[in-house]
Amino acid sequence: MNPERHAKILIIGSGPAGYTAAIYSARANLKPLLIEGLQPGGQMTITTDVENYPGFADVIQGPWLMEQMRAQAQHVGTEIVSDIITHVDLKHRPFRCVGDSGTIYWTESLIICTGAQARWLGLESEQRLRGGGVSACATCDGFFFRGKEIIVVGGGDSAIEEGIFLTRFATSVTVIHRRDKLRAGQTLQDRAFANEKMRFIWNSMVERIEGGDSVEGVHLRNVETGEASVLETQGVFIFIGHDPNNQIFSGQLETTSDGYLVVDKHMMTSVPGVFAAGEIMDPIYRQVATSVGQGAGAGMMAGRWLEEHESLPQSITITTA
Repeated sequence: MNPERHAKILIIGSGPAGYTAAIYSARANLKPLLIEGLQPGGQMTITTDVENYPGFADVIQGPWLMEQMRAQAQHVGTEIVSDIITHVDLKHRPFRCVGDSGTIYWTESLIICTGAQARWLGLESEQRLRGGGVSACATCDGFFFRGKEIIVVGGGDSAIEEGIFLTRFATSVTVIHRRDKLRAGQTLQDRAFANEKMRFIWNSMVERIEGGDSVEGVHLRNVETGEASVLETQGVFIFIGHDPNNQIFSGQLETTSDGYLVVDKHMMTSVPGVFAAGEIMDPIYRQVATSVGQGAGAGMMAGRWLEEHESLPQSITITTA
């Protein structure tokens, strides 16, 4: 028999939105269960310098910030569970969530903070050479490219921020962008253009990555002229966006055309009692500060919603294996 748990509030995901939702609901004495997911701490655990989170005059580190949020959530009464939710049933309340561990979680209210994951180019050569010079995480793999020439694909905030970070290791970082100007914020652009290790190839896309066991170069094509070229490189870092981690909610919750969960002004999804916060519902801002605000809102509104509906008096274990 699989173990079962029952909670007033279940939170799926442990990034800034998830931890903040937990802090607010725990302080309301709702005893939330937080399921960590595949990447405890979310994307911030692979982010180094954080310069724009309010309250810190000096640069702080992403992993450290997540450790602090986790500790605070536990301190105020959140129970954090190391598990991955693989299936949910939102047709009836209490909602039923199944963990990879086999545990069945029943909850009166659900807060979804599953975030988003890196988007890839979709090339066969890209898949084949992952771990051989193709990466979507500069902080994870940058160290391995000391003294090498690498490229970054993309032109948004993530691409430029990670490109600047990679100049700590590489001899040169070439940004490949399919437009004629960057989409990144002006401050990041100024830093990138002022960095002597960075250069830019505009209006171009990567068609193929060359290499046997490791990256040796990329085939480029100019999107305006059609001209093809080859650029030698030892590393390809891809930062072209993210896709929301919405698979387990498919067909049960309303989404945008891009797959992000739709919420109202109270952070509630199309199913009453189910809330969402962070990058699973935010394709625009994608900042720690906004995810924290959204998590706070979801935690507050889930508590208020529960006040208007019957719920269990406390989070308890119903059965065990």
